[in-house]
Amino acid sequence: MSAEINRAELTAFQEGFARLRSEIGKTIVGYHDVVNQVLTAMFAGGHVLLEGVPGLGKTLLVRTISQATHLSFKRIQFTPDLMPADITGTNVFYEEEGGARTFRFQPGPIFAHLVLADEINRATPKTQSAILEAMQEQSVTAGGKTHALPAPFWVLATQNPIEMEGTYPLPEAQIDRFMFKVDVHPQGEEELLGIIDRTTGDDEIAIEPVIGSEEILHMQNTVRQTLVAKFVQRYAARLVLGTHPGHSVAIDSTKQFVRFGVSPRGLQSLILAAKVRALLANRFNVSCQDIRDVAHPALRHRIIRNFEAEAEGVSTDTIVDGLLERITEPAAA
Repeated sequence: MSAEINRAELTAFQEGFARLRSEIGKTIVGYHDVVNQVLTAMFAGGHVLLEGVPGLGKTLLVRTISQATHLSFKRIQFTPDLMPADITGTNVFYEEEGGARTFRFQPGPIFAHLVLADEINRATPKTQSAILEAMQEQSVTAGGKTHALPAPFWVLATQNPIEMEGTYPLPEAQIDRFMFKVDVHPQGEEELLGIIDRTTGDDEIAIEPVIGSEEILHMQNTVRQTLVAKFVQRYAARLVLGTHPGHSVAIDSTKQFVRFGVSPRGLQSLILAAKVRALLANRFNVSCQDIRDVAHPALRHRIIRNFEAEAEGVSTDTIVDGLLERITEPAAA
């Protein structure tokens, strides 16, 4: 691929990302890091888990993203009585005009480009597992037949971290399929004033779609083409291995507070998300700083703490902080 094509694709990626972020900013006040992290995961082709107390705008953010894109959108409100077929769809019995009887597949709400899984931890594990194949394989199997989901396909899920009654914590197998876990915290004073101005007056904010599926797929392909030097790959690998208490590169806090470390899927998430950061920084190759910039949202939900960490209130973010501080960059070849 020629340098001119690379430069054109780089510019197109930056412009597409900026258009979408700007349109989202018409509704979402502040949350610059949250929006950047969500869009980074989306253009890297990954799903996102948004965690925060009610009323912070998690659902509004996802709905605004859907309005700013030419993509189909479905919202699934997860409740304890939700069944797997309510998500994936089911075969329905039809009687045609001539009297012939047949079964037809009736697609569920998972058949959309952008799916909001609202309060995903309120559904039972059986229902939560129904979304696993869709998230990983981008397909749904029903009645012995596999049905492909539209491309691009994203699941953006939300959960409330403080209300535990009537909830079912996500199993490790499912939470690992989210590229990013994004923590949504309360806003500051200036942001709250901006929310008052935009939401309590009579001015109607119109969100226009500024990007379509073909452009998004092309941008995802540009991300995949971004280069990663061997020493940067090695640095990312060492960060991941540093989360395993039995490995030689594990730091003291890992050995003391971690039961299980990050999977290879976490390493893939680190690299893909760092590629997006490199493109936004106007570079064709990933740096170790790009890896550090995405380490927290890519790793925090994949580190399984032990009892001592929970008892002492040591968060996974604190463990990631220690990794970034202690593990040094390998020498460039």
